[in-house]
Amino acid sequence: MTRRPRRSWSDVAFNVWGVLVMLFLFAPILVIIVSSFNVGRLLVSWDHFGFDSFLALLAKPAIRDAVWISVQTGFIAALVATVLGTLAGIAMARNPGKWVWWFLGLLLLVSVTPEIVDAVALLPWMVFLGQDLGMSLFNDGIVRLVIGHSLFSVAVVSYLVRARLVGQEANLEEASADLYATPVRTFRKVTLPLAMPAVLAGFLLSFTLSLDNTVIAAFVSVSGSTPWPVYVLSALRSGLRPEIAAVSTIMLVLTLIALGLVAYVLRRAGDSAADIARTMGGG
Repeated sequence: MTRRPRRSWSDVAFNVWGVLVMLFLFAPILVIIVSSFNVGRLLVSWDHFGFDSFLALLAKPAIRDAVWISVQTGFIAALVATVLGTLAGIAMARNPGKWVWWFLGLLLLVSVTPEIVDAVALLPWMVFLGQDLGMSLFNDGIVRLVIGHSLFSVAVVSYLVRARLVGQEANLEEASADLYATPVRTFRKVTLPLAMPAVLAGFLLSFTLSLDNTVIAAFVSVSGSTPWPVYVLSALRSGLRPEIAAVSTIMLVLTLIALGLVAYVLRRAGDSAADIARTMGGG
């Protein structure tokens, strides 16, 4: 019978340190989840266990409308970002040239620009388009939120789609052209299926990024179209209530489901664990 080798004190110390770091990172989330079952007036004051906080999503129109606006905006922004980002990624992968590096530089600029800078820039621009030029479309709160939320997401989808197609040869597309398929049919039957895992991953990531986009939403939202993050910020003035934690828990579950779908799609496409982690990190 072989004896298992004793672990060194450094291995034990690193394991303990890793557990402490994980607790430090996830303890606030666990507190919010537990607090969502609090039946009381304030979040910080525990009364007793119950599900009344979750029922507030149906009972209170303000909460219901804020959540619906966030979900609606996230879905539309994800669609816009997916369409634009997919076309940009395919163009960069299949038509390489000097322009690609300039375009990648612009996308990188969009990715690294602080959200507060984007928000400060978007607000007067929306006002100029909506009021000074009389384009009423830009006075709509949903339109403003979709434009603001899709800015960063377009860059993310472009990166993913380009990375997906760059590693694959264009032989299938050339063969389709040799068989007299039209460019549109080649795109629909060959190019798009090759890029589809990255397209789906980009859509889901764009949706999750939109749900927690607080800074831009606080600047560009108008009365009657308040998304959930802005509603939470305004609730700080009167004290956070347990229903805030309950709805936040629901949003967390939606985010985890979306990220799980991203991992599943990429795993089915043959990506390694490292590639999946890089994709889910927006890299």
